Amino acid sequence: MIQEYYANYALFYKQSSDAIINGYIAANRPILDFIHSAFDNLFYMFLYITVAVSALFIIMSIYAIFSKKNKKEYDLDETHAPFVTIQIPTYNELAALNCAQKCLEMDYPKDRYEIIIGDDSNQKEVSRKIDKFAAKHPGVIKVTRRGSNIGFKPGNLNHMLKYTSGEIIIIFDSDFLPDKNFMRKIVAPFQHDKKIAGVQSRWKFINNNQNVYSFMGSLVVEGFHYVYLPFMKKFGKLSFLCGSGEAVRKNLLVKMGGWRSGSLTEDIEYSIRILREGYKIAYLEDVEVLCEAPFTAKDLYRQQKRWAFGVISSLLSHFKSIVTSRKVNSKTKLFIHFQGLGYIFTLLLGLMFVTGIISLVSHRPAPIEWMKFLTETGRNFLITSGALIISLVALWRTKRLNQWWRAITASLSVGLVLLYYVNEGIVKAILGGRMEWFMLKKLGNTKKVKGNV
Repeated sequence: MIQEYYANYALFYKQSSDAIINGYIAANRPILDFIHSAFDNLFYMFLYITVAVSALFIIMSIYAIFSKKNKKEYDLDETHAPFVTIQIPTYNELAALNCAQKCLEMDYPKDRYEIIIGDDSNQKEVSRKIDKFAAKHPGVIKVTRRGSNIGFKPGNLNHMLKYTSGEIIIIFDSDFLPDKNFMRKIVAPFQHDKKIAGVQSRWKFINNNQNVYSFMGSLVVEGFHYVYLPFMKKFGKLSFLCGSGEAVRKNLLVKMGGWRSGSLTEDIEYSIRILREGYKIAYLEDVEVLCEAPFTAKDLYRQQKRWAFGVISSLLSHFKSIVTSRKVNSKTKLFIHFQGLGYIFTLLLGLMFVTGIISLVSHRPAPIEWMKFLTETGRNFLITSGALIISLVALWRTKRLNQWWRAITASLSVGLVLLYYVNEGIVKAILGGRMEWFMLKKLGNTKKVKGNV
């Protein structure tokens, strides 16, 4: 009798709860149907735009595959070699001494260049070693200090500018290791064209196979240097500075107000300003400089987030002035904004993921058609794989195509996490947020080269 009572009691509450749930679903199903329809349409809208951008990436890749290797474009007139200042901004990094040592070994006329190490370090031991190294090369190496790191790297560069004697300024991050003829090659274009305001070399990574993070980090940049920039150079007749392994005219830099203090991508911000004014930036595909890729997950994600934030912030802040500029034509204006195309692609992938998930969970309850789901997912992956194709072409250009499987697995693992952090930087830039500068771990801080202390 008692068991029957409790059974009826349980049945009553089950029926009551089912009635409430069914009533709730019936009342809200139209809202869920609307949400599903809206986000399903948004998903396909973002998909179509992503496919279009992906197709453009494929066109870039095809050009990179079939384009002929550029012959040497400029020769240095040594009798009129301009005086050059090499600037090495650093913050608690002994790697700067490795870079300075490589600069000392360059075959540029020895009386025609100087080296400035901009030491923002707050570690006395690092500063002591920098001073000891500079003391061995009086008249060639000098050290500047501000006593703080206000304005980050561009703030340091602006401070070094006060002590710079060179007509041409070459800038290296501390982990960069130029070869002996680097200066001759990067200075030569300035002698041939007075409208050239900056020259950028190609980056080559010494630790691209250190681990999955350095592999992914180098792959992203190699795609930019081996596919993206050559395409822009050929069809847009322009390029961008990349923050290191670059050279600029001092007089124009001063005229333009120097570097934007506090900028997280001062290279892109300055590039936009000089391109907007009708000046040129040359990209030298035949001039390479060794450097390091981030080799920890934290450094990789933070670096890419910072770059995304800096590039989008720069493009947004200068958008109106670019569009209204009368000093450049419409094609140049369009190609200036190509700098943000990769980030637009990343944002589109993020929007596809969000709208796709919302569309899926708001769908009317039904058994999952796994074959249809997997087929459509595979199709969408293939038709939006332009960025991956750029990476594979970059591997081919660097004679590492046998690592294609690493590119795919890294893109589908580390790359997916990277997608989140890059989008975080993009959204923060769009919303007008702020971001702090941070330092990356560098192998050069622990590995010495001949002549170091």
